[in-house]
Amino acid sequence: MLRGRSLESPLFSGIGILMKDKTVVFNEEIAASYDNWLQTPAGRYIDGREKSLILDLIAPRGGERVLDVGCGTGDHLLLFRRKGCDVTGIDPSPAMLKLAGEKLGSRADFHLGCAEDLPFSDNEFDIVTLITSLEFTDDPEAAIAEAIRVCRGRVFLGVLNKYSCLGLSRRILGAKRPSIYNHARFFHIGELNAMIRNNLQGIRIRWGSVIFLPESSYGFARKLEEAIPVMKNPFGAFFGLSFPVTFTYATIQEPVRQSVKMTAKNREPVPGAVRGMK
Repeated sequence: MLRGRSLESPLFSGIGILMKDKTVVFNEEIAASYDNWLQTPAGRYIDGREKSLILDLIAPRGGERVLDVGCGTGDHLLLFRRKGCDVTGIDPSPAMLKLAGEKLGSRADFHLGCAEDLPFSDNEFDIVTLITSLEFTDDPEAAIAEAIRVCRGRVFLGVLNKYSCLGLSRRILGAKRPSIYNHARFFHIGELNAMIRNNLQGIRIRWGSVIFLPESSYGFARKLEEAIPVMKNPFGAFFGLSFPVTFTYATIQEPVRQSVKMTAKNREPVPGAVRGMK
């Protein structure tokens, strides 16, 4: 989700975004171009490296419930579905959700909404992910807090690194001509750690990064890429961080099925709803 200038601004010319109630969301052009990029040799390789890091850090298990916040065209939902997970996606872009629905059909639940205000109960999901979506939120720390709220297991953040070769080139591209990267917020590991620990103190954060070389080099330099250590390396273009979430109480939203009477002398817990009191 992006907030910013009016639709008439030249800043938005030709880069495939729309305005809705002052919120910028990706339209059909961007949605299709993302899927097309995944079909290129470099796109497939980079995507594979990122997914390998994601799976290493969160280790999804069959039967777990996964929420992908900013699910886009559903590519990561497919990844988790193939691991046997029950998957749910939420995104502010109807165009992205349409493509995701075409990929997964009834195998996933989809919701239109933003990361800072998730329409789910406390502790509802085993895994909550934000993969290259935190960059486009209006309030990243609020998005992380919401991910923690609806999680009962572990949270994964996958973000673009402010100080990587690819991150720098994308910001330079955005400075030269209209690009979605004009509106992306790039991060470094210190910022991410601080936002997480503002919400959860004393937890262990596991992290690593991949994609250390310029995108154009992956036709001939893959062995070099794969020889570079991944864990706790701050220089890759794609950061992955995971951390556990535990809770001490949960909001109960079961429907009331029993109605009982209660007296003032009765101090026992009462199931269902109180119908009358003497």
